[in-house]
Amino acid sequence: MNKSYKVVIPARFASSRLPGKPLLKIAGKEMILLVCDKADQAGADEVVVATDDQRILDCVKQAGFNAVMTSQSHNSGTERLAEVANTLQWDDDVVVVNCQGDEPLIPPELIQKAAFALMEQELADVASLCAPIKDSEEVVNPNAVKVVRDVNDYALYFSRAPIPWDRDNFPENRAAATLNHFRHIGIYSYTVGFLRRYITWPACALEKIESLEQLRILHQGERIIVPAVGQAPEAGVDTQEDLDRLNRLLSVSQ
Repeated sequence: MNKSYKVVIPARFASSRLPGKPLLKIAGKEMILLVCDKADQAGADEVVVATDDQRILDCVKQAGFNAVMTSQSHNSGTERLAEVANTLQWDDDVVVVNCQGDEPLIPPELIQKAAFALMEQELADVASLCAPIKDSEEVVNPNAVKVVRDVNDYALYFSRAPIPWDRDNFPENRAAATLNHFRHIGIYSYTVGFLRRYITWPACALEKIESLEQLRILHQGERIIVPAVGQAPEAGVDTQEDLDRLNRLLSVSQ
């Protein structure tokens, strides 16, 4: 089996909570370059940053990675990936991992796992990952997206709600139910052909209600394979507090 794949890292300069986020430094290095390093360590045969800002483009290229300028009008990172695939004229069967530009501690093994999960089956053109939830508070946290899967690890539904609903234990005894819950990890791999289909679909009602882009895929009758890994990666960077946390974490580990 040919296990070559590419990684695209969407990186916008604008951020309401942390402007210029990709270029902020963690342990002395720009965040976007830390993510590029992780993708490179995962064995991707090409790493491309998809950005809308010349400063990010210059930073990435000066570090020896590829970057492509993309439109500022995209509504999602998935749309940005599709533009990169078209710009670089990738074939429909090329596998691309969407690696978020604000997750500098993403383990390279998870990037590789997302790619290989897609390659090792034939029913889905999309793969993602999940991890068991061990904290009962996480089950009811709407920021922790839950996924329910079938016997072959294909997604049945994603929700911010505590699914599955444990009738005998919820809501009084949440701790007894955590073994049945899995948190979705927001890393995806796709075929380029899928990306080209995806951008033609309108947003669906479920996607708007839950504010979960992946529900558009299920709504269209497509499958997503979601194998489980041991634990979710360290949370990414959305706020200054997150940035400070990762700086502390990396300064201790060095």
